[in-house]
Formats: sequence, C-alpha cells, structure tokens
Amino acid sequence: MNHRLLSLIRKEFLQILRDPRTLYITFAIPVIQLFLLGYTATTDVRNVPLAVFDQDRGPAARRLLDAYRAADYFRVAFDVDSEQELRALIDSGQAQAGLIIPPDYGEKVLGNQTATVAFVLDGSDPNVAQTSLAAAELIGQNHSTQLAVERLSRSGLAVTTQPVLTVRTRVWYNPDLDSAFFMVPALIGMILQFITTMLTATAIVRERERGTIEQLIVTPIRSWELILGKIIPYVLIALFDTIEVLVVGTLWFGVPIRGSIGLLLALSGLFLMGSLGVGILISTIAKTQQEAMMLTYFTMLPTIFLSGFFFPLAAMPPALQAISRVIPLRYYLKIIRSIVLKGVGAESLKEEILVLAIFGLVVMGAAALRFRKRLD
Repeated sequence: MNHRLLSLIRKEFLQILRDPRTLYITFAIPVIQLFLLGYTATTDVRNVPLAVFDQDRGPAARRLLDAYRAADYFRVAFDVDSEQELRALIDSGQAQAGLIIPPDYGEKVLGNQTATVAFVLDGSDPNVAQTSLAAAELIGQNHSTQLAVERLSRSGLAVTTQPVLTVRTRVWYNPDLDSAFFMVPALIGMILQFITTMLTATAIVRERERGTIEQLIVTPIRSWELILGKIIPYVLIALFDTIEVLVVGTLWFGVPIRGSIGLLLALSGLFLMGSLGVGILISTIAKTQQEAMMLTYFTMLPTIFLSGFFFPLAAMPPALQAISRVIPLRYYLKIIRSIVLKGVGAESLKEEILVLAIFGLVVMGAAALRFRKRLD
C-alpha cells in the first residue's frame, strides 16, 4: 500500500471523526437494530386480549376460562354483558378475540350432551388471528377430552363417541386471513411518515446548504408563512399517496374499504402534523442533507418495529410495549386498519385521535419555536 493511498485513507477517517453526530448515528444504528429486531422480530403470540360473554356463570364455565388462561395464549381482559359490548371491544381493537358461553353450558357438560361455545377472532391482523385460531381450537379439544374422561369415570362406560365440548370459531373482517388486508393499510402509515419527515427535513436543509434560506429571511414573509409554505406541498403529496395506495390496494389486492374515506383523510392529516413536526425538528439539527436523511432513518427504526407494523405488540416484552405508547404510528395504524377493514367511526377511535392530536400539537409547536430561533 503506497504512501498516497495511506494519506487518503487517513484524511477520510479524520473527516469522519470530525462529524461526531454522523459518527454517533453510524455506530448507534446497528446496535439499535440488533436490540429492536432481537426483541420484536417474533411471530410468537402471547397474551391476546380476550373478551368473555359468560351467560352461564357456573363452575363448568369457570373451568373453561381457566383452561384458556393457563395456555398463556389469551389474557381474559374484559367480562362483558352482551354480544354488542363484545363487538364494540373488538371493533375498537381493545380485544382481539371473544368467547361466548351459552346459558345452558354447565347443564350440557354435566348431562350427556354436547356443549357448544363460540370463539370470535379479529382477522384484521392475520398473524395473530391464525395463531389464536389454532390455539382456541386446540385448547377446546384438550378441555373436551378432559371432560370426556371425567364423564366416563362417572358413568363407568368404556367408550363414548359424543364430544363433550365443541368450539365454533369465526373470523371477523378478514375470514380468509389474507395478509394483504393487514399490510396494505399499514403501508399507508409508513409511507406518510417517511415521505413527510424526510422531504421536510431535507428540503429545509437544502435551502440552508444553497444559501437561499437567507434570501427568504430578508423578504417580508413571516416565519410561520415560511414554515407553512415549506410543508403544505408535502402534505398534499402525502395525501395523494394515501389515495393512490388505497386505490391500488383495492383494485389490485382486493382490500375492501368499509369505512369513511373522508374520516380517513382527516385523521391522516392529524397524523401528518406530528410527522411534519419531526421533519422540521430534524432540519434544525442537521447541517447537511445527508445528515438529515440519516437522522430520519434513525427515527424510523423504532417507529417501524415498535408500532405493530410487522410484529404483534402482544409478543413484545413489557418494556418495549410501554415505549411503543409514545410512537404515533402505533395509533395511526390502529386507526387506518379499523376504518378500512372494520368500518368503524370516530367514536371507537377516541383514544387514538386524542393521542395523535396531543403529539402533533406538542411536536409541531416545539419544531416551530426552534425553527423560528434558527431563522432569528
């Protein structure tokens, strides 16, 4: 290796070391990817929130519930008093499964009859629904076998051909468990956040790199007008992309749109407020377009992995589930999947709408204040 090449390599390393922020991002991203993928990249389904409509309230029904609790696949989160209440919980996403026990369940189990229970699953997430479906049937079969053995010991018979318990499963919203129904709406959220954050951050930094930001400052334009003028085009582009993905998803992948498109676009605008705020914040930190893009990727990593975009939140450790509560994409994915696949209205999404509004106002306010100071 000649002296000229060694000098060039040394110069390049010195240039890298002189930019500590880029250096930090370069070395931090692999570690963050390792931890995020190590803990979130799992298809194991545990603690699926289960709503129970127990019309029997007897010992036999409690034993059945204990069987579902013991399997660790389901977490009995709600005890409802009607099928309408159970449906509302599944529509809002608070419960992902529902168990309906008929009023004569205990009587049939103790008698020489077959008891039937209904198990309802939210098919908007095929990964969770498929595992939950198999688990619900398997738990029911095992419990039925146990009850059959007890029935035989009581009657003294050697064989029986009649099952004690039958679990009838039904998948709502996505009966065929088509993965496109789950991924296509989620792609809208990811595209909206990535495009608005990256383009806003790089556009403002590009003005600064070219020296044109100073020309804008000396004009009579106010700072808030400058901010709006920079972000409104990207809002329109993002909303166009939303409609584009919905049209392609519907016509090509067959994804149904069961809810209000107007409500979806309105809540998409609310989500964009936070994404644009993040982009403006990045623009006040980054000095170059390359640095702005790296910071955008840095913020996108936890957003994608901790929002439920790929992997179910119920399978993540409690600490990561807690962190995911400050990820806006988590709430937007729930909104868009609920509107597109379930056809729900704003009444079922009050918590998600409130969180997005608070996050958007806080981030956009902080970004505007910091950006104004940079202009001053």
